[in-house]
Amino acid sequence: MFSEQVPSLVPARGSVTTRAIGWAIEQLRREHATISGLGGQLGIAWKTAWRAIRPELERLAADESRFAGVTSIGVDEHIWHHGDPRRKGPKELTGMVDLTRDENGRPHARLLDLVPGRSKKAYADWLTQRGEAFRAGIGVAALDPFGGYKSAIDDELADAVAVLDAFHVVKLGTQAVDEVRRRVQQDTTGHRGRKGDPLYGIQRLLRAGAENLTDKQLNRLAAAIEANDAHQKVYIAWRCAQDLRAAYRTRDTTHGRALAEQILTTFHTCPIPEIARLGRTLRRWREAFLAYFTTGRANNGGTEAINGIIELARRLARGYRNRDNYRLRMLLAAGGLTP
Repeated sequence: MFSEQVPSLVPARGSVTTRAIGWAIEQLRREHATISGLGGQLGIAWKTAWRAIRPELERLAADESRFAGVTSIGVDEHIWHHGDPRRKGPKELTGMVDLTRDENGRPHARLLDLVPGRSKKAYADWLTQRGEAFRAGIGVAALDPFGGYKSAIDDELADAVAVLDAFHVVKLGTQAVDEVRRRVQQDTTGHRGRKGDPLYGIQRLLRAGAENLTDKQLNRLAAAIEANDAHQKVYIAWRCAQDLRAAYRTRDTTHGRALAEQILTTFHTCPIPEIARLGRTLRRWREAFLAYFTTGRANNGGTEAINGIIELARRLARGYRNRDNYRLRMLLAAGGLTP
């Protein structure tokens, strides 16, 4: 009589084979699958499927080797639920993203972790937990203009260069223009913008880059500005925002830095209060603002891309109740469990 000994495919007290667990994890990682859908394909309940998958994800998340080789890091806040904080805890999470570039200079972003809170402490504690070797290896730290994250970088990543994200800087300029437009609209008409008001008709044009406007659109812009002498304030603010965009768009980073330094010298003296406030903000972030031009255009764009992946995974699941489960699923979906 012949018999063959084979390794068990089902762990002790388990109900799903190891091969099925591996297949399910790949479906979650690559095919945007859901636990409910996988359970249906395997003929098991959601609870049974997740009870089999979760230990493997926890094992991968606890492997510190996945943090090896990180030389550039990004950070951003993230809202993981819109329910009652008393039931689900804080809505805000701080997400850390690996922005290390490959040999061709291209970043391949992956989520490193999600921790509760949006504060200096949340980011600093996570950096401390990673150890001295990890912190010493970070050369560039990208961030949005939030002072808490900047303080954490200054305290924990003393040798890293903090870089203010270009997209958010340009966004600050666009917001300033919009504020000037609304203020002038109120001062000249006494009401919010309405159909037929010159400034109301160009609000979208003021948010665009001058290089993207057609001749017809530029003529509309000029006509609205010339409709009232007070509208010149809006035009000046728009030109300042265009100068800010131009600093980032230039192909020569040396020239771009020169334009940025000129902005730092002039904006805070502008008689338009919104632009002067923008200038003071940029002066407070001077080193991080200028670092974009000396770090190979380092930015937080990869972090925003990871946020997009997270939002997709959350919509597929139609929300989460458990923050720990949420963290594991997002780490898997956004590449955080792969060294």
